[in-house]
Amino acid sequence: MFSRVTSSLVRQVTRVGTRAYSDAPMAFTFASQNRVFYNAESVRQVDVPSFSGSFGILPSHVPSLAVLKPGVLTVYEGDGTAKKYFVSSGIVTINEDSSVQILAEEAAGVEDLDLGSAREILSKAQSEANTAATEEAKVEALIAVEVAEELVKAAESG
Repeated sequence: MFSRVTSSLVRQVTRVGTRAYSDAPMAFTFASQNRVFYNAESVRQVDVPSFSGSFGILPSHVPSLAVLKPGVLTVYEGDGTAKKYFVSSGIVTINEDSSVQILAEEAAGVEDLDLGSAREILSKAQSEANTAATEEAKVEALIAVEVAEELVKAAESG
């Protein structure tokens, strides 16, 4: 009985083969240290890389806090266009009123990334990790390697 009722409810709210968005507004603010990308603008969805796993944010998302990990953040704007940004780290706040704030340590449009430079950064970080003289230097270099690896992936996808 329970599964029949839930199946019926799910079928009523799902569109097979298409992405269904809510018409509810979701005010989105996204900024880094030196640039504001969105300032309380209405968007359909935001996909974020976080240390607890990548996830999508839609209007009426449960209020949450999450820590960004290095990776690609995707914003689906009102007209359905997707814009991709590389983020190095930061924090995501999802509020009860469906507003979302993302504050990134560093961020850039994926289309602005230079693959050659990203690969050079990765190579340098790997070299520093291999030659680190102290544990602190090794940890810092390994963090740089992790960020650089994601930077290379983002540049390859852009």
